[in-house]
Amino acid sequence: MHTTFSSIAPGRVHRWGGAALVVARRPDLHRAPLLSPAEQCVVRALPAWRQAEWLAGRLLAKRLVSEVLAAPTNNVEILPRDDGSPYVVVSGSPMPAVNVSISHTAHHIAAALAPEPVGVDLCETVSAAAVRRVADHILSPGERSVFDTDVGADRPEAMAAAWALKEAAVKADRSGLFGSAPRRMVILGLRPPVLSGRRRAMVWQAGDAVLALVLAYPCHAATQPRTSRMPL
Repeated sequence: MHTTFSSIAPGRVHRWGGAALVVARRPDLHRAPLLSPAEQCVVRALPAWRQAEWLAGRLLAKRLVSEVLAAPTNNVEILPRDDGSPYVVVSGSPMPAVNVSISHTAHHIAAALAPEPVGVDLCETVSAAAVRRVADHILSPGERSVFDTDVGADRPEAMAAAWALKEAAVKADRSGLFGSAPRRMVILGLRPPVLSGRRRAMVWQAGDAVLALVLAYPCHAATQPRTSRMPL
């Protein structure tokens, strides 16, 4: 089957641009992770329909942190900030130099780690029609023409990639898809993906979904040397 984007294999850690990324099928994450007391409080506060995907996402993210940082999985916590974005705690100590992002669809889960702010997002190609209906809220006419040139605007992968890139970008910036934030993150190219500002991006095909990864650099990164204690 022809795919617009390169395929990414599930179940193993991939490296791209200094980030570590893993995607898994939902049925493969049937075992609940061991939760800390703080994580148990978080999951108990969620509605029942949300708990299963939250647990699957934390299980995958904990495995990724454990592999990248060589830390026992049981010592890893993934907790929410006040704005809802996740952060990493290892053996009771927050890890400010480790950024994490998690995404879910009905069939897949993805998690990413990076020294820089990172966002990861999955969008199923069957959601392309829904994305088209809200495209005017997140895409400019110029971006739509980019898709038509690079891929073909009518292809479901194009719309899925557009949504995934915007969602991953706002996650990396710790903002949201509501309001003006998506419009400020302009998609300049789709194959390969190019975003405005100090952002790098990549897109893959993950089964019936498109997976986007965005790395965002803080403003001071242009004048300060890049350092990291992450073994990436």
